[in-house]
Order: sequence, then structure tokens, then C-alpha cells
Amino acid sequence: MVLDNLKQGLRATLKKLVGASSIDESVIKDLAKDVQRALLQADVNVRLVLDVTNKLQERALKEQPPPGLSRKDHIIKILYEELSKLLGGEDAKLPLKPDKSNIILMVGIEGSGKTTTVAKLAKWLLKHGYSVGVICADTYRPAALEQLRTLCKRINVEVYGEEGTKDAIKIALNGLAYYSHQSRLKDVIIIDTAGRHKEEKGLLEEMRSMYDAINPDLVLLVIDGTIGQQAYAQAEAFNRNVKVGGIIVTKLDGSAKGGGALSATAATGARIMFISTGERIDDLEQFSPTRFVGRLLGMGDIKALLEMAKQLEQEADEVKVRRIMSGKMTIEDFYYQIEQVGKMGSLRALFEHIPGIAGMVKDDDVDAMEEKMNRWRYIIQSMTKEERANPDIINASRIRRIARGSGSSERDVKEMLAQYHRSKDMMKAMKGRQMMGLLKRLGLG
Repeated sequence: MVLDNLKQGLRATLKKLVGASSIDESVIKDLAKDVQRALLQADVNVRLVLDVTNKLQERALKEQPPPGLSRKDHIIKILYEELSKLLGGEDAKLPLKPDKSNIILMVGIEGSGKTTTVAKLAKWLLKHGYSVGVICADTYRPAALEQLRTLCKRINVEVYGEEGTKDAIKIALNGLAYYSHQSRLKDVIIIDTAGRHKEEKGLLEEMRSMYDAINPDLVLLVIDGTIGQQAYAQAEAFNRNVKVGGIIVTKLDGSAKGGGALSATAATGARIMFISTGERIDDLEQFSPTRFVGRLLGMGDIKALLEMAKQLEQEADEVKVRRIMSGKMTIEDFYYQIEQVGKMGSLRALFEHIPGIAGMVKDDDVDAMEEKMNRWRYIIQSMTKEERANPDIINASRIRRIARGSGSSERDVKEMLAQYHRSKDMMKAMKGRQMMGLLKRLGLG
């Protein structure tokens, strides 16, 4: 979970504010102190912490809430705004140009998770409709090319590399020539480079030479979220040698120093574009300061949820949706529902985005639900077309065959069928009315 300590500290602070019988100067000063403590424990730079909490205190004491907004809500809004500014304010978008191959040069220190991040970024770009090619120009780390090829093979992305060649710039140029062939043209070409340190002059000079030789459209710096405030010096050193256009912060899945990495890199002027919050190839998300702060404060992420819902609505098969809403769904439709939830990412990420649910569902429960859904997916894949269309024909012998084919137990198959019938009965009883009402309230109906 992203920056658990900071999240817990800020939520405890908000609870105290909400529980206060009245808002006076002492309550506001206590709020500022509590926010200070939470940010310092997350390794945010002291000067930045003082800037944020001084502005919070000053605005909370001076500003009058607009009509219709309570004093408490207005103070929460001020906290939300000031924390968002600390992390860069507005969202940073990838500056990709149409009708050309965009070259992205990936740089970072050794051990920052850069090679894995290359594969994650490739997957993210594929999901957003871009064709991607990758070049491995890391000639220092043993098996770097093999690792990158293994990762990218999973997502069907080609990796250009040259075994035994030590000239990284030559590999990069040869790779660009390879992808310039009409049959291999790509929207985006990602170049992975050797991990280096701000003190390693030779490697930094090589990086500068490569930058000059290939003239990339964007340089992305990968920063390890566990190094905290040291991220500032790293970002500054790289920025002096090549023009860093954006930052990806990795290993934010529980680091106490994550706040330091986030705030320090944001302070360099190069915007955070993505954060990596887990080991899986899907665990890369576009960084939005406002959404991120909303999740830290437990306020939910309404904007993100609406965007995901709209995206799924656009992709949805209207015939299937109408059938599901009418309560006439088949196992095929049930599978479709599971797949649609999967498109939103992990269940934990989905719950993080829902106001009121964020923080209420236990991690163990979410993991169990996710595991069940994955198991059900395999079970349905092991069924015949006839069984999916008409599950009433599934008897004991068919259940045994489905269990064997999906590597699960007969009990798992029965549980999946029971859940299908429950979902079908629920939709039938609702006739889709309540669901459509919810979509209308969200502006999607």
C-alpha cells in the first residue's frame, strides 16, 4: 500500500479535526503540527514541510469558507490543495507526438528498478493504444538484455539488443535504424540504459553522449522511492547532464521514505509522471497529485473512478450489458463482468478509488476476493461453449471435468456457479433499475 505511515498519520489528523466541537485558532495550530509530524515521518524535506504547514495555518485562519461549505470542510479543502501543490499541482502528461516515432530515453541509478519499469511503461503504452519497441543499451549489467527480453515477451513487445557489444551508443543507433524499417515502425521506442550513480563521471558522460547522438523526445528518470530526500541530489545530477523531462518513482509499495522521494523530485522542476506501486507488470500508474492526495486523506478518488467507468462504458458490449441488466445473463456474461473488473486493475486499486470504501476493506479480504475471481476465470475458460450458454446442463460429471481442466477443486466450481446464480438473481430482481440510477448519479447513465 502506498505510503501507509503517511496515510495513517494524515487520516488520524483529519479525524481529530472532524471530531472537534468547534474550530478555533488552537485547533488549527494543532492540525498544522499534526500534519508537520506526519510529513516529517514520511521523510519530506523540512523546508517544504514548513512551507506547507505555514500556508495551511495562514489560509485556515484568514479565509472564509464559501457559501454552502462548512468551516471544517473548507480547512480539509485547503489541506488537500496545499499537499497537491507540494507534489507538483497539475497532472504531467506524456508529450507524445502523433505521426512519428517518439524516442524515450530511460535513465536512473543502479538498483532503481529501471529495467522492470521499462517493461511496465511498455505495457501502459500498449494499453493506451500505442505500438512500442524497446532497445536494450545497458552494456554493463550481466544478463540485462535477457531480463528485458523475458519481461517484454510477456506483453508481446520486441526488444532490440546486441549480445557481446560494449558500445551502448552504437546499439542505440542500430536499434533506432532497426525500428525505422517500414514493417517495424513504432509509435514509441523506449531505450533502456545502464544504471549509473551521480558520482560515476564516465557513465554520466556516456549518457550525455548518447543523449546528443540520439536526440530523444523525452528523458525519463527512474527514482527509487526508498532513498527519500537523496532523490533530490540524484535528480539534480542527472538533470545537469541531460534534460530530464519527467520522473518515475518506483518501490512506493510501503516505503517510509516515499514522501521524501516524491517531494524532492517534484521540487527539482521535472514533474513526476508515473509511480510504481508493486511488483506486477501492471503496477504502474500515471501520477496525479490531486488524486494521490485524495487517496492519502481517505477521501476517495471520484475523478479516477468516473474516468475508469467511462472508459469501460465505451468499451462495453451493449448487447451483453442489456442482457446482464435484464437479468438474462449467461456464464459468458458473468465472465465478461469479471474481465471488466480486471480491466480496472487490481481490486485493491479499485477500492482505493471509491469514496467511503477506501480503508474500510481489509487487505486480506481483498486478496481473497481477487484470488477467487482469478480462479473463476480459469474455471469458466475450462467450460464448453454449450455449458457457458446454458449452465443448467452442468451435472456432477461435468463439474469433475471442469475442475480437472482448470486445476481447481469441485467445490471451487460449485462456488463459482452459486455466485453466478446469485448475481443473475440480483440483477433480475433489480431489473437494472438501481444500477442505472447509480450510473446516472455518476453522470454515466
